[in-house]
Amino acid sequence: MKKHFFVLVSLLLLLVSACGKEAAEQTSGSAAKLQKVSLMLDWYPNAVHSFLFAAKEKGYFKEQGLDVDIQMPADTNDPLRLVAADKIDMAISYQPEVLVARGENIPVQSIAALVRHPLNQLMVAADSPIQSPKDLAGKTIGYPTIPLDEAIIQTMVESDGGDAKKVKMVDVGWDLIPAMATKRTDALMGGFINHEKLLLEKEDHPIRTLNPADYGVPDYYELVLVASEKGLKGKKDVYKKFIEAITKGQKYVADHPEEGLSLLMKHEDKTSPLEGDIESKSLEILLPLMDAKEKPFGYQDPETWEKVSEWLKATKMIKSGVKAGDAFINF
Repeated sequence: MKKHFFVLVSLLLLLVSACGKEAAEQTSGSAAKLQKVSLMLDWYPNAVHSFLFAAKEKGYFKEQGLDVDIQMPADTNDPLRLVAADKIDMAISYQPEVLVARGENIPVQSIAALVRHPLNQLMVAADSPIQSPKDLAGKTIGYPTIPLDEAIIQTMVESDGGDAKKVKMVDVGWDLIPAMATKRTDALMGGFINHEKLLLEKEDHPIRTLNPADYGVPDYYELVLVASEKGLKGKKDVYKKFIEAITKGQKYVADHPEEGLSLLMKHEDKTSPLEGDIESKSLEILLPLMDAKEKPFGYQDPETWEKVSEWLKATKMIKSGVKAGDAFINF
């Protein structure tokens, strides 16, 4: 009887061991099946990227079978360039820049609108005599020498009945905050309402903003998700899965903003540490601007693309042959 008992125990142990090994192999096999995907941000991680880190931390990417590598650019020009060269799968960029790139025969397409309205707005001191764009005549505007910013100012001033030729654009590089704080310039273009404005106000420099969309500039998508045409043809299903995962990520952040922000803070870039109070205020500004209302997160309106395209043609930023309909796709 005792012998039979030990034989039975041995068999049970072997069975448990075999089951454990099989389970481990299945787990390992599942991990091995995850599709590796690379994404480059437009800048260092901040509140606008919360949905990505929520999707990563909450396992939404894994649910879609994706292993997502989130990267930061060494240069702000890198994301579009690298995605166009198929060095990375996706990048976060700007709607006008996608059309400009296509005008230079760079085959990229937007696959989702992330921030649906301009964050880049004209900033003036709260007590400034500048009340509307036409008041910029004879004034200086600090900006980071980006042609798109020049086009925005030209349109805003002319739309308001002013003379854009009387406005002096001053290259301040990325020293946008010091330029305003020290009053080197009368106004600022190139700063975001969810970042530079908040930081200036924290340093006791109250700011008023003028939205380009109120002065002749189309209400463009500030941030979009971009892929290459080649990548989309080869693995469209992967991009669709990615969109489904970030949709869940955005919903989580919208429903749990504090928790969503805490997931982001775990991944802050040590060279550009985040300020919790600033990012919290930033997220409050961003969430309504990322909301597609009755449409799914990331939906892109063909009319918006057409209006932005026509404006860029009118300001000589792109050639007349660029087709807005070719610059984006909805899943």
